[in-house]
Amino acid sequence: MGIKSVTPLLDQISSPQDVKKLREDQLQLLADEVRADMIDKVSKTGGHLGAGLGVVELTVALHYVFNMPKDKLIWDVGHQCYPHKILTGRRDRMTTIRQGGGLAGFTKRKESEYDPFGAGHSSTSISAGLGMAVARDLQGHDENIIAVIGDGSMSAGMAYEAMNNAGALNSRLIVILNDNDMSIAPPVGAMSAYLARLLSSRSFLNLRDFAKNIVKHFPRTISDKAKLADEYARGMAMGGGTLFEEMGFYYVGPVDGHNMEHLLPVLENVRDAGMGPVLIHVVTQKGKGYRYAEEAEDKYHGVSKFNVVTGAQNKSTPNAPSYTNVFAKALIAEAKQDDKIVAVTAAMPTGTGLDKFSEIFPDRCFDVGIAEQHAVTFAAGMATDGYKPYVTIYSTFLQRAYDQVVHDVAVQNLPVRFAIDRAGLVGADGPTHAGSFDVTYLASLPNFVVMAAADELELMNMIATSAAINDRPSAVRYPRGEGIGIALPDRGEILEIGKGRIVKKGSHIAILSLGTRLAEALKAAEILKTHGLTTTVADARFAKPLDMDMIRELALNHEVLVTIEEGSIGGFGSHVLDYLSNEGLIENGLKVRTLKLPDVFQDQDSPDVMYEQAGLCAKDIVEVSLKALRRNDTSSSFIG
Repeated sequence: MGIKSVTPLLDQISSPQDVKKLREDQLQLLADEVRADMIDKVSKTGGHLGAGLGVVELTVALHYVFNMPKDKLIWDVGHQCYPHKILTGRRDRMTTIRQGGGLAGFTKRKESEYDPFGAGHSSTSISAGLGMAVARDLQGHDENIIAVIGDGSMSAGMAYEAMNNAGALNSRLIVILNDNDMSIAPPVGAMSAYLARLLSSRSFLNLRDFAKNIVKHFPRTISDKAKLADEYARGMAMGGGTLFEEMGFYYVGPVDGHNMEHLLPVLENVRDAGMGPVLIHVVTQKGKGYRYAEEAEDKYHGVSKFNVVTGAQNKSTPNAPSYTNVFAKALIAEAKQDDKIVAVTAAMPTGTGLDKFSEIFPDRCFDVGIAEQHAVTFAAGMATDGYKPYVTIYSTFLQRAYDQVVHDVAVQNLPVRFAIDRAGLVGADGPTHAGSFDVTYLASLPNFVVMAAADELELMNMIATSAAINDRPSAVRYPRGEGIGIALPDRGEILEIGKGRIVKKGSHIAILSLGTRLAEALKAAEILKTHGLTTTVADARFAKPLDMDMIRELALNHEVLVTIEEGSIGGFGSHVLDYLSNEGLIENGLKVRTLKLPDVFQDQDSPDVMYEQAGLCAKDIVEVSLKALRRNDTSSSFIG
């Protein structure tokens, strides 16, 4: 249920140029209307709510003060970009956000000229902004580059690498630190607002530069003392800017991010200053303006459709436990038996199920913040001393730590365990969050054991197996969403390393599945039966090491061998083909086909639709099998 918003000002806005036509005293009214419109739209679609609500005033102010798209505005991660999309000509499409054929949930270059850089993962904005600033300088242009980054994203080392480089280059760059957790700033009031305006003003900057030039002619001791006096005076006045100053940024703040009278003059001063890198520290409230978001523990970070009046979300009743919850159950069961088991997450305790683990084992669960590289090497360090760390992480985020996986884990053969959630396609979050590549980038590494669960029971067994692997690294991948609803034991059983299983026996076609496409493989076998063909269906379980004996048996006793996986080219199917080729098993007439994700970045849709588009459903297996046998009666009555 929604409430029809009355938005007379917003109805006049089709681009940021319309925002600039308003009077300053109208901007807060516009912000109120944007907030109401966003709540109304997201209540109908679901999506990221809290972060966007917190930056409504900041978004309006930025589009009023700066000249987008000539000036470039980069939103870190992109969770907070909904108000930006509303003001940049996409308001009428907001009810399509995160849906097939609709708007992306994050900024996306091909979607709008107002999105100069795509996002989805955190802590990239300052690096991208600095690159744009240097490109601008090389061309002799004069546009402003503004990067908005949250305080959570500042826990990632990449942000500091970029700031360090920016300070050294001294290129003109504006970074806005959106502090919505009050983790850095003291309470913001009239005095700090006055100081922020003063220190960002041209008169102060001119005076400061004049003083610096005079001090250069003083003896070194006096010059050093003057510099220290300047730093300490600014540090005492503003509170907290010293770190950023040391990295070469001119620090302004903290500024109340919900007060136009505080925001506008600071943004205008910084715009007109023409100086090197500047950091504006803006304090906001996540979920601002919607009571249920403000009061929720997660500030309604990500929501399903909801009732605007009551705040109640329309969450469906699951038919089976999610794979994430099954993982949590399995890990807790192992940890109860082994006090060396510890768990690591990179700012995703709830999303990975480690919130449940930490309730029972608070001293054995470590949230390192948005710092995936650190998480992996941190776990490797624990593994050197006999602990059994589980790096519990989304597949897409593990990509950020690949060097550490190779250099700090695989090369040293350390038994770090990777629990890879959201493997395969994830739906509404689209290509930036798809877990497409983990088998490809892990199974290519010496020493690794790489497993993929076909169902919840297999996941429990694989967690038990990984707990028992003490001589090398290992990984277990599993998808987002619900399992198939099978009964689960209290604890999983240990599997034999590198051994798959035959689920169904036949003689014409063999389907070798890795992961949860096993259910589609079994459906395909039933359809093929209507063509007079019997099918062997096998669950590989392991992408590495391969079950070579089982693959040989399938190759020697069937006309067609089809592999299927929820991963990219270069993954499981490629490893199977490599083995078959080297063993000469294809030369005797065996027809091999590999089904995998297409070699594109698929846009968001429901997972079922995305897998259908990818050609990884039962009808696709049937069609590929029949074509391989040159039986082309693949009408919809057979394969639909």
